[in-house]
Amino acid sequence: MPGSTGDGATVPPELAELATAHGVQCMYTDHDGRVQQVSVSTVVAVLEALDVPASTPGAIAASLDRVEDDEWRAMLPSTVVTREGTEVQVAVHVAEGADVTAWIALEQSEQPVVPTSATPWRVTAPQATTTTGSFAVVRGPRVQLRQADVHTEPRTVDSRKVGRVTFTVPADLPLGWHTLHAESGGQTAQTPIVVTPERLELRKKVARKQAWGFMVQLYSVRSKDSWGMGDLADLADLAWQTAHNGGADFVGINPLHATEPVLPVTPSPYLPTSRRFMSPLYIRVEDIRETAYLSAADRSLVEWAGEPVRELSEDSGPIDRDAIWEAKKAALEVVYTAQRSAARQTAFDEFVLAQGKGLVDFATWCAITEHLDGRDWPTELADPSSTGVTTLRNALSERVQFYCWLQWVADEQLHAAHRAGLDAGMRLGLLKDLAVGSSPDGADAWADAGVLAQGVSIGAPPDMYNQQGQNWSPAPWHPRALAKAGYAPYREMLRTVLRHCGALRIDHILGLFRLWWIPGGARASAGAYVTYDHEALIGILCLEAHRAGVTVIGEDLGTFEPWIRDYLEERGILGTSVLLFERDAAGAPVEPEAYRRTALATVTTHDLPPTAGYLAGEHVDLRERLGLLTEEPTVLRAQARAERESLVEALSRRGLTTFDPSERELVEGLHRYLKDTPAALVGVYLTDAVGERRAQNQPGTDTEYPNWKVPLADSAGTVVLLEDLFTNARLRSLVTVMNEEEPDQPLP
Repeated sequence: MPGSTGDGATVPPELAELATAHGVQCMYTDHDGRVQQVSVSTVVAVLEALDVPASTPGAIAASLDRVEDDEWRAMLPSTVVTREGTEVQVAVHVAEGADVTAWIALEQSEQPVVPTSATPWRVTAPQATTTTGSFAVVRGPRVQLRQADVHTEPRTVDSRKVGRVTFTVPADLPLGWHTLHAESGGQTAQTPIVVTPERLELRKKVARKQAWGFMVQLYSVRSKDSWGMGDLADLADLAWQTAHNGGADFVGINPLHATEPVLPVTPSPYLPTSRRFMSPLYIRVEDIRETAYLSAADRSLVEWAGEPVRELSEDSGPIDRDAIWEAKKAALEVVYTAQRSAARQTAFDEFVLAQGKGLVDFATWCAITEHLDGRDWPTELADPSSTGVTTLRNALSERVQFYCWLQWVADEQLHAAHRAGLDAGMRLGLLKDLAVGSSPDGADAWADAGVLAQGVSIGAPPDMYNQQGQNWSPAPWHPRALAKAGYAPYREMLRTVLRHCGALRIDHILGLFRLWWIPGGARASAGAYVTYDHEALIGILCLEAHRAGVTVIGEDLGTFEPWIRDYLEERGILGTSVLLFERDAAGAPVEPEAYRRTALATVTTHDLPPTAGYLAGEHVDLRERLGLLTEEPTVLRAQARAERESLVEALSRRGLTTFDPSERELVEGLHRYLKDTPAALVGVYLTDAVGERRAQNQPGTDTEYPNWKVPLADSAGTVVLLEDLFTNARLRSLVTVMNEEEPDQPLP
């Protein structure tokens, strides 16, 4: 019998039918393989968040009637997404018996939209041009569509007789964002038609031979010149050092997404205010060109701002982002006022124009948040296109420009860091990370409110590591609203995130297939899965990554349906293999030869303690202290010991360690085990390289644990600075292991 995630009542057939029509799953299979029944109250709440009334039998019946005719109400679909080389058919709905013509205007090029006002941060109204997000599209030739020999009976919709005419979209359309047009009886309609790659091809250099690199939480990797946390200058030095001294092919970093412009600053990289834009916390003030030309007085102001927090770089305590941002913001405001050369000013202006309205909206949100200083947002400021927002944007134009400038500076320094790794010999450079969502009170939630579901948040159902489930807080994309918007917010976010990197990791890529929606006020376990048009979301991801020349890695861990991994591999998206999780049916470690070739393989993840701590059972101790266990600690400790013993047995059987390895030997043996796999990429957590034992993050906690605040330290808790990395004997030894010569393993 199925278990239940809520009130125990069986979902009535009519409600189940309505839920299925809108992609809401009334049952799911949990991590133990048991079928779980979603509660009636959860199904109703999730449907309501999808703007589908379902609270009464009458509302359910009316919603079922509406969904049956929904696609007939619009002349064209919201968006058409297809693959290159594939012929598809598109239905056009017109008055019964009316003639209709359809054609496609091909995308020829995209040019930045130039705001009509004197300066891009004084936008008086949303741009009225025909655009795809921040870009005006110059249309190429027309492709006239032929009508397909498909007959569909007309139907009465809202007291109107509607006919369906089917057109064939040819298979030879080029990749890109095109526009499908239809005309009938004086009525016209248009919709995006997106042609995406069949698959992403792995870079030739990486495809020939396994590549390895360090996985780091950048804020934790500090140098003597840092302002209390690792920054983009540290990243450039780290990339150069790991390539030049370590032979690494990439540096994988935590999301660098934007944080709040005011205190307190949220520490989690996975709960930003915006996924599209960057946190200025990572800017190195001294590396901004204008800093060198400040007057003596202004230079002193910058130095004084940095002194108190620069001392924090050697402190082993939690990273203090509030103090760092207070100091860095004061210094950045001084540098911002410095005169820029004509070339630098032009570069800044061009960056703002290229990023378009999205950047202006983000900077406006920052300026208004700063202006309100903790007060609630008035209702007249809830809509970015409102008169109230336009008026305040103009009044705060200098601050809006300042926040645009911060993004330009951060973008320049990120580019320099990526270039440093490539110039030192890396095959990929930076491996960036994209969080699964953003803060429900942040800039994205404000700017993109129309395409986000309200009254729900996303998370994960219970599993063996988080037995109470997880609520991650972000609001999910509203599937239908996102499609109606032509997927523009999603595309624009991808275009920015795909800048200045060789690879992009998508956190919880399973969310592009389905997401665990949790109704407001409900516990994390009382949610339901909502499905998405994965063909559209993955296809657009592939198109934008193809254009950027970036390899994509999907974090495909957790509860998922088996076909998803096959689908991702078919599209050329690498998966994620974590040695600690890779077990066969009998519970033994999976043999290296059985690993996927198309994967990033690591020993551990950032949601577990470093390997040494994990294999000592410290994850059980920590969760017990924090009250997160739902099973007996003695049982879990016995499981942890058995897991360690099975790993030691697997390693010793292959001659990678002795039967009684030291901690260092065990960590190195596990990485040799990964090198024996066919995985295209192998990631080495920097914490494992220096002997760190503390977890960066404990899922299911907030203030109970210093999540995302732990500076890099060795096994004794002594801070390890960037300057000392390659004098660390343990790190040098592991680097030697990773550079042991292996034969080329070309992709099949």
